[in-house]
Amino acid sequence: MTEQAIQLIAAVVVLAAFMLSQQGRMSTASPLYLLMNAVGTAVLAVLAGMNGDIGFLLLEGVWAAYSTWRLRVVLQPRVGRS
Repeated sequence: MTEQAIQLIAAVVVLAAFMLSQQGRMSTASPLYLLMNAVGTAVLAVLAGMNGDIGFLLLEGVWAAYSTWRLRVVLQPRVGRS
């Protein structure tokens, strides 16, 4: 698979999550939404780094890191909650 095909797939994953959330069909706090953002933006960040696109690397890298952190928070069991 070519680099551009990988970029397109990753971008579609991120855009699909965004469109579903805008339509009210997926919560931005749902694990699936966060996972789609984390994976899609991580792939785009790696490709941006490989191509020397610093601005895009910053954008996608921070987006991936934050989405991953939020996913961890959402999936983490809450102490004292039944």
